[in-house]
Amino acid sequence: MSETITVRGFLGGEVEEFITPQGLPISNFRLGCTPRRYDRKTERWVNGDTNWYTVSAFRQLAQNVKSSLHKGDPVLVTGRLRVRQWENDKGQRGTSVEIDAEAIGHDLTFGSGSFTRLGGAGSGEDNPRAGAESPAGSSSDSPSSAADSVWGTDADDAQGQTQEQAQDQSQEKEAAPF
Repeated sequence: MSETITVRGFLGGEVEEFITPQGLPISNFRLGCTPRRYDRKTERWVNGDTNWYTVSAFRQLAQNVKSSLHKGDPVLVTGRLRVRQWENDKGQRGTSVEIDAEAIGHDLTFGSGSFTRLGGAGSGEDNPRAGAESPAGSSSDSPSSAADSVWGTDADDAQGQTQEQAQDQSQEKEAAPF
């Protein structure tokens, strides 16, 4: 069975990371997913049965997961579902439910976060917003300036404002906590 699914849950432990002999980084963690429903009879929220998944991430995603996720974090995982039957040396049998992750992120229902783009693989030429020149024609270390020249800024839409006023307004938005 190989289906693409998205699952919402909480990390059951710390992320484990290892490197294969070929140099492939892999991170694994357990994800617990407990559905909640409102019981009208008792007028309370009740927990359903918890489903546990072993989530595996590979390559750059594995490295980012290791540095970003910790036990108890609420996350969303999208990936390929694998259900496997197993039997150990003692003859015990069981079922393993695993997800080979394609994307993982924090569930912002429970808090806020910020994103940090990493340099290197995946951040260069395949990203049209990376490396673009700023509107003034010179490059800048500001993450938004490269995107502004390609995608436009609020200054492009400012009517009756000077370029300086529009830039000030844009900088205020960047500094806002939300």
